Amino acid sequence: MKTYLQLLSDILENGAVKGDRTGTGTRSIFGYQMRFDLYNGFPLLTTKQVHWKSVVHELIWFISGNTNIRYLVQNGVRIWNEWPFQHYIEAHGIAAKLPKHSPQWKEAMKNFVAKIKDDQEFALRWGNLGPVYGKQWRNFNGVDQLDEVIGSIKSNPDSRRHIVTAWNPVEIPEMAKAGLPPCHTMFQFYVANGKLSCQLYQRSADAFLGVPFNIASYALLTHLVARECGLKVGDFVHTLGDAHLYSNHLDQAREQLTRTPGKLPKISIPGKAPGIFEIGFDDIKLIGYKPQPGIKAPIAV
Repeated sequence: MKTYLQLLSDILENGAVKGDRTGTGTRSIFGYQMRFDLYNGFPLLTTKQVHWKSVVHELIWFISGNTNIRYLVQNGVRIWNEWPFQHYIEAHGIAAKLPKHSPQWKEAMKNFVAKIKDDQEFALRWGNLGPVYGKQWRNFNGVDQLDEVIGSIKSNPDSRRHIVTAWNPVEIPEMAKAGLPPCHTMFQFYVANGKLSCQLYQRSADAFLGVPFNIASYALLTHLVARECGLKVGDFVHTLGDAHLYSNHLDQAREQLTRTPGKLPKISIPGKAPGIFEIGFDDIKLIGYKPQPGIKAPIAV
């Protein structure tokens, strides 16, 4: 994962200081590409611990077409909680009384998440993020893009149209109400020599917190689609638009750069496991993951 550490280094050394939607401020570069050979190991960051359970459950959530955080909350995944919670307190006119990341804000979010978990009616009202990733992958204006791209890989592997997009301009305003417009906007598959490769274009990349998840998520997606199509895995290519470190992540990035990457883990999916649209968390095994301790950093909402 030296490629990822080089990204952090390049942002710290060459990034422009910019404002941003959250008011946090960033150090940013534009137009960056990383390549990971999936045959040589699964690209899960070893210089800090990445929460594997969140990676897998989030991807299963996307694949299912679900856009309500209740599934994630019930499976102990917290990575999407802040956005619907912030929407909730703003809609109720209490955001000014709850400064972001204050003890009061954290306690109120804890209560919000508990209610999402236990109260289905409340979750239906306040846990839905709008037509975000899963909706666009599985029902983009009536098109099941993921199912269609798997079919096209099988029937016409040399096609240059194996593309899934989450950027639906008509529905961007609705996505922005309770969540975010898609950051990882489009991915394309490529077949050569019996191997499936994937390239992701990500318009906005939170380099410290988000990018390690994105790398792992799309690497896993490539494994699942390759398995579905009877192919081996090739490369995951990650192309970034605005790649940034938030101003309150700079010290954490510097700490990570002092660490030496370890051996990459592998994943194993038994042959008897269901296909991509039915597969579950327990069907996907992570082998040999020995990360260094996690490094805490706040999410910019």
